[in-house]
Amino acid sequence: MADPLIWSPLQLGPLTVRNRIVFSAHLTNYAENGLPTEQHAAYYAARAAGGAGLIITEEHSTHPTDWPYEKLIHGFHPEVIPGYRRITEAVHRHRVPILAQINHNGGQASSMYSRLPVWAPSPVADPLFREVPKAVTTSEIAEIVASYGLVAEHCAEGGFDGVELQCSHSSIVRGFLSPATNRRHDDYGGSLANRARILLEIVAEVRRVIGPDLALGVRLCGDELIEGGTTIDEAVEVARMVEATGSVDYINTSIGVATASLFMIEASMHIPPGYSMFIPSAIREAVDLPVVGVGRFKDPLQVERALTEGQCDLVGVVRGQIADPEFVAKARAGHTDDTRLCLSCNQECVGRMGLNRWLGCIENPAAGRESLGVGQARPVSVGRRVLVVGAGPAGLQTAIAAARNGHHVTVLERSEHAGGQVRLAATVPNRAEFGDLVRNQLQECGRLGVEIECGVDVDLAEVRRRDPDTVVVATGSVPARPWWAPDDAEWIVDVRDVLEGSVQPNGSVLVLDELGFHHATSVAELLADRGCQVEVVTPGMVVGQDLGITLDLENWWIRAEAKGIEQTTELVPMSAGDHSVTFQHHPTGTEQERRVDWVVLAVPSTPADALFGELQAAGYAVHRVGDAVAPRRAHAAVIDGERVGAGIMAASAVLVGR
Repeated sequence: MADPLIWSPLQLGPLTVRNRIVFSAHLTNYAENGLPTEQHAAYYAARAAGGAGLIITEEHSTHPTDWPYEKLIHGFHPEVIPGYRRITEAVHRHRVPILAQINHNGGQASSMYSRLPVWAPSPVADPLFREVPKAVTTSEIAEIVASYGLVAEHCAEGGFDGVELQCSHSSIVRGFLSPATNRRHDDYGGSLANRARILLEIVAEVRRVIGPDLALGVRLCGDELIEGGTTIDEAVEVARMVEATGSVDYINTSIGVATASLFMIEASMHIPPGYSMFIPSAIREAVDLPVVGVGRFKDPLQVERALTEGQCDLVGVVRGQIADPEFVAKARAGHTDDTRLCLSCNQECVGRMGLNRWLGCIENPAAGRESLGVGQARPVSVGRRVLVVGAGPAGLQTAIAAARNGHHVTVLERSEHAGGQVRLAATVPNRAEFGDLVRNQLQECGRLGVEIECGVDVDLAEVRRRDPDTVVVATGSVPARPWWAPDDAEWIVDVRDVLEGSVQPNGSVLVLDELGFHHATSVAELLADRGCQVEVVTPGMVVGQDLGITLDLENWWIRAEAKGIEQTTELVPMSAGDHSVTFQHHPTGTEQERRVDWVVLAVPSTPADALFGELQAAGYAVHRVGDAVAPRRAHAAVIDGERVGAGIMAASAVLVGR
């Protein structure tokens, strides 16, 4: 990049950021008892050390009525200030400014934790929480405004360089701004000027509290993507109002509502990068304030293009810096090939958060565990000769973790290519980015000097010939035939058979989904694209039900409808005859039959652990990881590999097998 904008400094009011990449606000679930933790400090410090230009923390609640999820920072309690100081001091050691995002979620919440009525501009229930909120009075609006000032004061005492007002995807302020949720007839409802009144009052109060020496930003939603909601024209007008106050230093942007259209806020790999840049672009044309753009940026070249095209002044990169805290530093040094690219799979970041767990990353096992030193090198005095059998995600992560500590690692793979099932999963429509997991692991293996040999069929004799100190079996799993499927029914095949190309289903195809994830839906799309008539059947209540937590479900429904894929739920397979399968309907107990040309199975597999048993019996120091232990998803394979690889001790020690 010739004279790139990405590395040029920028003034945000009293702050100077040294580059244009922002680690934007996002939930982490790291709080304990409403307070920030050491994990918060370590998490943000790792991204500061990695070169981020600006860090904006997750939201801090401004009022006791706002407690939408368990592990929320309660910024209105003064007890948060010591934790704030730990965070800011840890980040400031790397000369990076950090802002605190403050917010009241309004009607996008429930009374489960607070045991208080939810507050909102009008009694309009959120479609996810389904709780009718209490319409706030004018005196309660004044209380809300004052509470923002109180939390801003705590943030200033805690050493933050400023605050950002979250007025976008989940906020009582967004609720006031939106005609879909604001049905008031007083001074805070009706016209856009009235609906924006609370925002301008909050801006004035927060600026009064923090003074001129701290930065103040406002994050606005440019399009709620809901019926009757805010669209870009009104968002631009609100941005003009915000700028006219003279109190705000920058405007951040977002798209969607954090419940009804959440799948467009934290978009998965099916949505193209930069998909929401029409919002910052339109706002930037209307105001002179610096504008932050977001939208699944995973590569510094994408960031530079958005900047040079004038779409925004800064770019928020969140998942890219979760996956690789050194995203910015590597780009700055020209080492982009070494960057651990985000997959946008949403499994361990968005998905874990949806399950009320702390934020992690499918390919970065240190994410969420920085305070515990996970992923850090602990060199051994004398390295062991480690043999890893299998080059799937578990085997490769084992090799990475072991080599990082100074062991001499060789990986043997039966097939001609590394990657295991991940390589197959990346061959289906719109899932190619999932293959970056293998790409990233191979790149890291190369940097660490791991030797990888493909096309090697490993047995006990081969292990004896290699004479390793430690063996790690990462041989994965193999398809399992369900009890009801006859062994001689060649028209009943596994998902892997289709993806590997050993069978070519045609005509009518029934895909059985017993895994509830991408396996069934991906192969269904693949076959529909090839001209097959496809029906996906599941014993569950929803086809691909776990796609809900990765925010893939809504777009799967859209694509399935467009491709003519039928979806049938609550059917349990009972028997198979001549190109027919009999199902029992869960709710009624009645039987249904399907006559088809092919059945494709997305069902649980079984561990390929024979080699492990042989090696253990032969007295080897042996361990197993990933599907060879128990067939699970890729994140479990990576965690297994990290734990076992990092746990291999020096040459004089013995690793006990299991």
